[in-house]
Amino acid sequence: MIAIGNGESRSAIDIDKIQDVKVGCNAVIRSHFVEHTVCVDKRMLKECVQYGVNTENIHTRPRLCIGEIGIVKQLPDLPYQGTERWDDPFHWGSGPYAVLIAASLSATVKMIGFDLYSNNDFVNNCYKNTENYDLSTKRSVDPRYWIHQIGTVFECFAHTAFTIFQTPDWQLPKKWN
Repeated sequence: MIAIGNGESRSAIDIDKIQDVKVGCNAVIRSHFVEHTVCVDKRMLKECVQYGVNTENIHTRPRLCIGEIGIVKQLPDLPYQGTERWDDPFHWGSGPYAVLIAASLSATVKMIGFDLYSNNDFVNNCYKNTENYDLSTKRSVDPRYWIHQIGTVFECFAHTAFTIFQTPDWQLPKKWN
């Protein structure tokens, strides 16, 4: 099982050559086939449907599961209950949910494109400057929520083997040890 984030580090990887079940985020469908697509906002959900993604392969928030889009899968419940804002499912993004879905489907999860950090203080996303994404001149997102949420998935799926593929200079968050 492979979870695919949209960090720029994955640009050098030919995703289509990977022979594994793939869980991808949002616009990954523009250029790659994935078995499971995670879209947590309405714009990306509509884009996936317009691209012809089988709606049965799209995972989204409960409030977006019905309506003009068609039948889609509801995102899974979080495997824990927390008291902080970042523990609220509403504050979970597509990336952490992709890791959660992959972990719930397989005992082995490979992760690519989960850069978390920017190299230059600006957006680090391979879809920047495209429809539904920020401009490259926008400040990068604070990664603390993603670090906490994905780290919590690691804790909740302690028997799952997670492998993170990254550039040599990338630093593993302390919470992920």
